[in-house]
Amino acid sequence: ICPTLYGIIPQTLCGKRVAHHCRIKFARKEIVGDMDPLDICVLTEKLVTQGNILLEAIPIGGLKLIDNNEADDKIIAVLKDDALYGDWNNIDQCSHKLLERLEHYFLTYKKSPTSSTDKCEILDIYGKEEAVKIIRLANEDYIEHFSR
Repeated sequence: ICPTLYGIIPQTLCGKRVAHHCRIKFARKEIVGDMDPLDICVLTEKLVTQGNILLEAIPIGGLKLIDNNEADDKIIAVLKDDALYGDWNNIDQCSHKLLERLEHYFLTYKKSPTSSTDKCEILDIYGKEEAVKIIRLANEDYIEHFSR
């Protein structure tokens, strides 16, 4: 079970711009985009019992996840005006334990019991500025891909 609300950011796509940014930043020539919408983990004190909702969230950072050589960033955000997390504005306000739980979840959520290789790796935990940049790049990838 993901330790946060987990969903996607509408009108985003992890395409060539997101992949290029990762390739340059980490000197990994083999990285491509996963061609999926950008994932988001939303911190909230609210109990949400269904997944088919839209909400306003404020990015505070992210995880640079690589899944089988595909860029698959996980943006970390807080629910706007949340009573517990609403004042947070950067990833450094997250506890080490929370980040550790998120890392563990994403490093293991696709692993099968019989698999001997790790498909996922986390290259970086980044702050708000980088998260906003990734969202912008993913939106540009989306616009280019779907305006054809």
